[in-house]
Amino acid sequence: MPAPTSPRKQSLMPSTPLRRLLRASGHALQAVVQIGKSGTNQGVVAQVTRALFDHELIKVKLARECPETRFEVAERLGQGPGVNVVQILGRMILLYKRHPEQPRFEGEGARTL
Repeated sequence: MPAPTSPRKQSLMPSTPLRRLLRASGHALQAVVQIGKSGTNQGVVAQVTRALFDHELIKVKLARECPETRFEVAERLGQGPGVNVVQILGRMILLYKRHPEQPRFEGEGARTL
């Protein structure tokens, strides 16, 4: 599959059956992290890292007063090791990082489509 044509969407993970499964699973989730007027500072990055370890798939919501665009935030959060930006929809960003011990979406314990 070719890379996204829009430079804004370069941070998105490639379209695969796993991405479809993650998007479907993320639909019903509530935002775990909210980014406000301070933007994506070290505290927010640490909170996202911890939430990804705990939940494996999370939604991040950008408040209206966030100084960065959703694409800048997605690119910054997607730079973490193993972090994938699954979807950017409105002011919501769906992030995924495979759990090192008990993955729910990949491997033997994975859900099916």
